[in-house]
Amino acid sequence: METADRFRTAVEKRDLAALDDLFTDDIRLYSPVKFVPFEGKEMVLGLFGVLLRTFEDLRYVGRFEGAAETSADGEEAPSVILPFRALVNGKQIHGIDLLQFDESGRVKEFTVMVRPQSAVHALGQAVLAGLVADGLAPAPADG
Repeated sequence: METADRFRTAVEKRDLAALDDLFTDDIRLYSPVKFVPFEGKEMVLGLFGVLLRTFEDLRYVGRFEGAAETSADGEEAPSVILPFRALVNGKQIHGIDLLQFDESGRVKEFTVMVRPQSAVHALGQAVLAGLVADGLAPAPADG
């Protein structure tokens, strides 16, 4: 999938503008730190702005291609899995990005899975802080 290669290059170069053409307008991003997906290109690009600042030393270490059911409609879609390694606040993260494509080859669903749990927690805190700082999420209530 050409889109997967372009996605990988954009992320590795931290080129947010290049991601814009790769996503459908109604993209859904499933995160390991939030049960409901982030929805819509504007929100997902905003999230990527935070992620690209949060991940340190992000590098993709492989690629798997196939097809899988999407979460939104259960239809099988062409899919690419990109395993990655990164640091978040000094914690080593192992993860995968699952990209699922529409008929035109743009990403319509994106799922991120990371391990270990301590890294998921660190990622969740860093992403929430970034979303709040960028005005994309309300500040958490104290208490």
